[in-house]
Amino acid sequence: MACTGVTAGRIVEQRAAAAMPGLAGIKAARSAAGKPAARAVMAAAPARRRTLRVAATATTDAPPAAGTANSNGGGTRVMIIGGDGYCGWATALHLSARGYNVCIVDNLVRRNYDLQLGLDTLTPIASAHERVRKWGEVSGKHIDLQVGDICDWEFLSQAFTSFKPEHVVHFGEQRSAPYSMIDRQHAIYTQSNNVLGTINVLYAIKELSPDCHLVKLGTMGEYGTPNIDIEEGYLTVTHNGRTDTLPYPKQAGSFYHLSKVHDSHNMHFAARAWKLPITDLNQGVVYGVRTEETMADKALINRYDYDGIFGTALNRFVVQAAVGHPLTVYGKGGQTRGFLDIRDTVRCIQIAVDNPAPKGEMRVFNQFTEQFSVNDLARIVTAEGAKLGLEVKTVSIPNPRVEAEEHYYNAKCTKLRDLGLEPHFLSDGMMDSLLQFAIEYKDRVNLELIKPAVDWRKSPVSVATMSAAVAKQ
Repeated sequence: MACTGVTAGRIVEQRAAAAMPGLAGIKAARSAAGKPAARAVMAAAPARRRTLRVAATATTDAPPAAGTANSNGGGTRVMIIGGDGYCGWATALHLSARGYNVCIVDNLVRRNYDLQLGLDTLTPIASAHERVRKWGEVSGKHIDLQVGDICDWEFLSQAFTSFKPEHVVHFGEQRSAPYSMIDRQHAIYTQSNNVLGTINVLYAIKELSPDCHLVKLGTMGEYGTPNIDIEEGYLTVTHNGRTDTLPYPKQAGSFYHLSKVHDSHNMHFAARAWKLPITDLNQGVVYGVRTEETMADKALINRYDYDGIFGTALNRFVVQAAVGHPLTVYGKGGQTRGFLDIRDTVRCIQIAVDNPAPKGEMRVFNQFTEQFSVNDLARIVTAEGAKLGLEVKTVSIPNPRVEAEEHYYNAKCTKLRDLGLEPHFLSDGMMDSLLQFAIEYKDRVNLELIKPAVDWRKSPVSVATMSAAVAKQ
């Protein structure tokens, strides 16, 4: 069959580009298509921008058809709740670049937490609207942005009805243990926001998209630190001569972690009662800023939290090393957890979407790639800092949390690797994923925000918002 206006060589180039992943494939395909295709993208830009208008209720305009030859998502419709957050934003771009039809649902409250507490991300981030607009400009891909609260049933039901998701990836919860322990008000907010929002999502799937697959972000913190191996979600038990496979016992360490436990129980019930397909991802501590897509333009960069409320120990250590402040280890430093690179987080989500759970089953994947103690992290950051001529010291400070500081920890994490996850390792990516950004943006660091100001033992009844971010001298 003859090709009109395109040479056979150009077709070969386009097919080669189709085999490339993500943004690299998009760029290669555009180059292979040449200037006429580029002009077509530019001509379509005004129409695409018009679809990005956002109201407090769900939009009803159908998004443009997704999927091009240079992707493998095939236009699969994926709603990402919490898509403006740290994990959600990177996931939205990762899936969009690979041809999935993506809709972000977010009430933008994560940004409001910073305003309330006087915090700020180390890396300056653009508004949600500008991010989505810039992604369309850079990639030629449309992401639908719907701003609203999933605890508002009217909004959520409209979002489901208008987008008709095949998969829902649910990141949309208050994600900080210290935030949940600030005071009674923040504890209640965390549990009501997280638990009730998830119940709304379960009802939306049941009533409006019964074949939709739910991919829910849980946490390894649900398990606590038991003195036995941690299995992936379920444990086979023999008791008094009888054997059963039951949900793994949970020993959460904060009101935030407990909200995730409640989510897991509610989802397990909904899967059995309503035959919903559910994947619960018990994720470890995520690190890193860099993914292929978030580095495509400064307006797409992801957030980096280093403060005592939302920042992790690793993020905090890297910033302290960059500015010449001693690394602050809580207590004895033997607290051990699972970790993974943000590049692996987005890949895990894609794997879960591409391999959905059967209807009526809540399967559980432990989503991490390595285990480190706090002391391990301090040693790694010290060694990496020395390569750059940084003299890094470590000090121990009283632990504001109620947790075991020395304990056994051996968690299983084989299911995602069996499905194709090829992990990145901290030893290979410290410079690219973290230290480079901390050094570049060190002038934005406020050291007062790093000190722990929330003490698990002192969580008061009175409102403590104004004293939560900065420790008393």
